[in-house]
Amino acid sequence: MSMAKIETSEFLAAIKQICAERDLPENRIFEVVETALASAYRKEYLSSNARVEAEIDQKTLRPKFYQVFEVVEEVKHPENQISLKEAKKINKKAKLEDLIKKPLPLKSRFGRIAAQTAKQVIIQKIREVEKDEAYNEYKDKVNKVVSGVIQQVEGKNVLVDIGKTVAVLPSQEQNPTEEYIPGKRMKLIISSVDLTQKGPSIIVSRSAEELVKALFKIEVPEISAGVVEIKGIVREAGFRTKIAVRALEEGVDPVGSCVGQRGARVQTILSEIGGEEKIDIILWDKDPKKFIINSLSPAKIKQIKINEKNKTAEVLVAPDQLSLAIGRQGRNVRLASKLTGYEIDVFAVEGGKKMKKETKPKTAESLGKEDKKVQKKEN
Repeated sequence: MSMAKIETSEFLAAIKQICAERDLPENRIFEVVETALASAYRKEYLSSNARVEAEIDQKTLRPKFYQVFEVVEEVKHPENQISLKEAKKINKKAKLEDLIKKPLPLKSRFGRIAAQTAKQVIIQKIREVEKDEAYNEYKDKVNKVVSGVIQQVEGKNVLVDIGKTVAVLPSQEQNPTEEYIPGKRMKLIISSVDLTQKGPSIIVSRSAEELVKALFKIEVPEISAGVVEIKGIVREAGFRTKIAVRALEEGVDPVGSCVGQRGARVQTILSEIGGEEKIDIILWDKDPKKFIINSLSPAKIKQIKINEKNKTAEVLVAPDQLSLAIGRQGRNVRLASKLTGYEIDVFAVEGGKKMKKETKPKTAESLGKEDKKVQKKEN
């Protein structure tokens, strides 16, 4: 489309349509267009030292052009200065040092060079406005859930279209049990938003504990209403999450509220985070002994001894409960330790004697690699 061959009003109508399609603020875009049109007018019809302003009528989409002069006693630069006498012909109230706008004849067409310049300025400025709008859209949404579509995979990073911009899902924020296929839609948590020279830099996560926490706030009305409080959450993405809750009002079952009727609420959350992950919803208790017992659920605890000063706990269970307390690859006891803040040692006890102690669990990273190997063998 050559701007040299279209009416200005048609061009402005096209700009208005762009604003609607890209959800951009018309006032900012039209300010950009006014600046570009003024620059094009000056280059086409006046000297480079002239000062030109354009104003667009929002109803008719017809521009008006003005040459701006400074009122001076002695005119040395006629392209941008005007005498007081001449200024009063335009505005009777004019006085020295005022800026006077003199209407310019409306030109329906621009020369090709001037039009091309205006077009380039407008395209550049629209991109800048889009970047600003994207940053403003997401800067206050850190730890908020967004829906996105996987655009492409670049090395270890996944690019996700989240609406007004593309976010980055780096390898450390990915769920190790998920595949990221272009076109796949998923929910993510915004981890950080920064403004760079290239535009907003938005990092999203599928592995963060905050994702599960935010989904509970969305799915459980009692949490969003402040009736149920999330006291803590720990997660090994793709495998297991433990979330501790308490009621802030009498008569409310915090665990039942989070589970939902027939498990509907927690199932909705599980489907959003992959489906294979387990979620343990635990009743928080101010008594550390009770809290640790709850956190090791579903294992049944026979006895517990804690050292509050050193933040350690010794837990005794029946032999048939040992593997349940420890969990696959130590996840249950490891997450319970993180959730409660106590280093937990689990022993099997029979006939009043300790029979077996849980081994020190491996790191989450090494376990993730082992799980992938097991899955490959199973497949």
